[in-house]
Amino acid sequence: MKRKFIILMLFLIYLGGDISTYAQSQPGIVVKGVVYEAANRSVSLPGVGVMLKGGDKKTVTNTNGSFQIEVPSGSVLIFSYIGMQSQEVKVPANGQLNVYMTADNQALDEVVVTGYGTQRKSDVTGSVAVISGKDLLSAPVNNALQGLKGKVAGVNVFLNSGSPTGSPKVLIRGLGTINSSSNPLYVVDGVVMEDVQFLNPNDIERMEVLKDASSTAIYGARGANGVILVTTKRGAATEGVTVGYDGYLSIGVLPKKLEVLNSAEFLEVIQKGFENYSKYNPTGTPPVFSKKDPRLFDASGNPLYDTDWQEEATRTAFSHNHQLSILGKSEKSSFGAFMNYGRTEGIMLNSWLDRINSKIVYDAKPKKWLSVGFNLLVNSTKANETQEDGGDQSPRRSMLEMPSIFPVKFPDGGWSNSSMITDPYSLESIANPVHVLTTQDRLRKRNQLFGNTYLTFHLLPGLDLRTQFGFDKRDNLIQNYSPTDLINISAPLGSASIDNQHSFYWQEETYLNYNKEIGDHRINAVLGLSWQERTADNTAVSAQGFSDDFFRFNSIQSASQPGAPTSSFDRWSMNSYFLRGSYSYKDRYLLTVTGRVDGSSRFGKNNKYGVFPSVGLGWVVSKENFLSGVEAIDELKLRASYGVTGNTEIPTYQSLGTISAGTILLNGTRVSQSFVNRLPNPNLEWEKSKQFDAGFDLSLYKSRLRFSLDYYHKLTTDLLLDRPVPTSTGFSAVRDNIGSVSNKGVEVLLGGSPVVTADFRWESTLNFSFNKNKIEALGANNEDIFPGPGFVSGSQTVLRVGESLSSFYGYKRLGIWGVDEAAAAALVGAVPGTAKRSTERGVIGKGLPDWNGSFINNFRYKNLDLNVELQFVAGVDILQQFLHSTEDRTGYSNGFKSTLYESWTPQNTNTKIQQIRNGPYSGQSSEVDDHWVADGSYIRGSAITLGYNLTEKQMGKLNLKSMRFYVSVQNAFLIKSKSFKGYDPEATSYGDNQWGQNIYFHQYPKPRTFTLGASFQF
Repeated sequence: MKRKFIILMLFLIYLGGDISTYAQSQPGIVVKGVVYEAANRSVSLPGVGVMLKGGDKKTVTNTNGSFQIEVPSGSVLIFSYIGMQSQEVKVPANGQLNVYMTADNQALDEVVVTGYGTQRKSDVTGSVAVISGKDLLSAPVNNALQGLKGKVAGVNVFLNSGSPTGSPKVLIRGLGTINSSSNPLYVVDGVVMEDVQFLNPNDIERMEVLKDASSTAIYGARGANGVILVTTKRGAATEGVTVGYDGYLSIGVLPKKLEVLNSAEFLEVIQKGFENYSKYNPTGTPPVFSKKDPRLFDASGNPLYDTDWQEEATRTAFSHNHQLSILGKSEKSSFGAFMNYGRTEGIMLNSWLDRINSKIVYDAKPKKWLSVGFNLLVNSTKANETQEDGGDQSPRRSMLEMPSIFPVKFPDGGWSNSSMITDPYSLESIANPVHVLTTQDRLRKRNQLFGNTYLTFHLLPGLDLRTQFGFDKRDNLIQNYSPTDLINISAPLGSASIDNQHSFYWQEETYLNYNKEIGDHRINAVLGLSWQERTADNTAVSAQGFSDDFFRFNSIQSASQPGAPTSSFDRWSMNSYFLRGSYSYKDRYLLTVTGRVDGSSRFGKNNKYGVFPSVGLGWVVSKENFLSGVEAIDELKLRASYGVTGNTEIPTYQSLGTISAGTILLNGTRVSQSFVNRLPNPNLEWEKSKQFDAGFDLSLYKSRLRFSLDYYHKLTTDLLLDRPVPTSTGFSAVRDNIGSVSNKGVEVLLGGSPVVTADFRWESTLNFSFNKNKIEALGANNEDIFPGPGFVSGSQTVLRVGESLSSFYGYKRLGIWGVDEAAAAALVGAVPGTAKRSTERGVIGKGLPDWNGSFINNFRYKNLDLNVELQFVAGVDILQQFLHSTEDRTGYSNGFKSTLYESWTPQNTNTKIQQIRNGPYSGQSSEVDDHWVADGSYIRGSAITLGYNLTEKQMGKLNLKSMRFYVSVQNAFLIKSKSFKGYDPEATSYGDNQWGQNIYFHQYPKPRTFTLGASFQF
């Protein structure tokens, strides 16, 4: 498949390059003229592009707006200028031509999706960002959220893993919840989609990100974290049939290796640890260092192997993606069919993702009073995942900690592990990472059926009644098998598990849409109701004790130690009523009022329904008479909004006193048992976010310069936390609404076109945002809460009033105890060479950034285009858990070179790295402290793409409507802090844990990816 794809692309390039120069057969004529503004015919326009349609000849108007060009008689000239509508004008016989260009108000009159309808962008009073599908795919991505990163101010997209199945984490305007989900609400073609991770990005036409309460209140109790509206592609816009293809081939490589000890260095660390034994254990018998194992050392004690485990456990990953589209339109209907196949390989061995996706849409207007349509998506993925959470013996850890003295395999073909040594090193048992990656199964099979159908009745001019039904059906199968020879993982029994997960979500919504212009008045209104329900069930089995690895998880009944099977069922539902009214007077004064009433089964019987209102105001100052003479200003709009939204995304049945059931052994017999596991709380309700937003939008010089600024203050109250209760109840706590969190911030967007000529165009966008997160209250007494994740020293995060969520909790490392401090060190059970830490723990950093943004530049020269995307993050920290095992302890496994070359000695005291000791014999001194905390700021060259578009003449020869070739590099470079010692400063080992961002115990490295692609239409 890869070879055929490359041959096809090379053949098309050859065809495009072999087209001879087009010779005009008609006689030439010199055309002269001036280009003026239509609104003011005395104003000429310099810099207007003048191009021969279907040819290469072009020029640009001079400072007086004049131009001259020689073209064939009877031909057509194309006039283009930013901020003006392009024009095609036939060349007159006398060659004299004056052109009058009108302002292009498309940017001002652009229609945006705002939930249950659309509005003119100029009428929107809320904070709404629009991203086109083209911008999402400015570089090849296999996940729609990858393309969103850096495109919208105030939206943090954390790409926490380089795995093909790694799921990005999205935060809109900060983190405002503790026990509820922080994910935004995803609405795809009007239907809520639980997870857009595997949605085909090639199918997306555009995204709207709703950030403030004025825009999200229409989604009520599910809008507190922001809303992302996804509009997918539909049928053709013009009559006829169009066939398109997009495809690429990419190569991913490991950008860098971490500096770990080689064999000689590792042995030196072991030897020094033995030499220092008596210092840490003065009463014991020192171990004798030796290098005698004949499988690992030669007769002189030299190591036989020096394995680079990072090299062995990773690979050059080859990926490819193919998208075929067929679009059609007739007089009364349109259709679209989209098919996609992609395979993404991870740079760690045996990690991959296959996706097959097909989508069909149909829209028709059989009667003047009726429109109908449907949209059906079928998505199937199969993947082999590499473990990304926790620590354990995962390959992302062992490829750094497996000692290099061991080979991948011994000469007899047997896999090595760290216990295969006869010398008395007492190493931690580690299965080598290549063994784990190539023999362990972590298969994930996901099938999704998603779609909706609608009927729109056109009742009166401007008044429509729409009813639609949508659904999202998902079936997931998780199959795990760990062989019988993976030491410290599944040896000697082997382990298998199978988990079947099914969910079905449906929604039915009916609403009225009213759009009317009456003189100077324009009204846009929505009134409707909604029903939603989701059911989920799963069954799981597991077992240990396999005689061999032949059947793996396919014969789980053959295991000698079956686990207890489990099953569960879950259901929630909502009933809602909503309205929105927008009013515009003379295109100057804007008012938007929104309200929604939500009833949710997830909350207590005394608080089933909640009301979520908002109001937004806007003033288009540029329409006022006192600015009418300021030609530089295209639009200046001031806007402000306030509203309340909610967050219902908590596990079901939290308000009820629930009962757990299972089995126990009683007198040697397994019997059923059940017990109450939760106190009821009939007053439990949703978290509420009250948000104020104020901002302005400014467009200057015919849209050559655009500026947008927003200030927001979001206060989330009624946080769902566990409130302590008297122990006489039999419980320690009950889930209740206590606590509040605030997010305050500023968002800035600056865009423009600094240079525009006939042949060259430069468009640039800078967006950045600042967010201050703060815990305002935590229950009646504001006590600290320690939510985890747990590690050495207990919880590594703290919830403390006045601090940010995701605050790291630990000691301060004050230095290393010196020889002259031996007496003081002894008082705390330490000796010179060990870490000197504070006596109390406190906040030592935070994982949420203050600043993030991007700088995106698009250059076009003739038919070449170049896109450069830079992203930056500042004001954030990283808790490097991996320093526990790679630097703070030695002797158990391999580690960083810093343990050998930068550790404390009586001669090297200006360091915070402890003296070498041998942990298995002498213990260790490893605690979470600020030595593990690094500056998480970075600048990333996220994507650089160079493309070439065939000319109209070339496409005419090939009978194509369009054709483009491109090459790109993603994750091109990374500038980061020297204090950070990992692969990438953006990661987590704790998945969806609210406080786990930028806390990790090793990570799946992000690849540097090189791509060659092509797209065409005919």
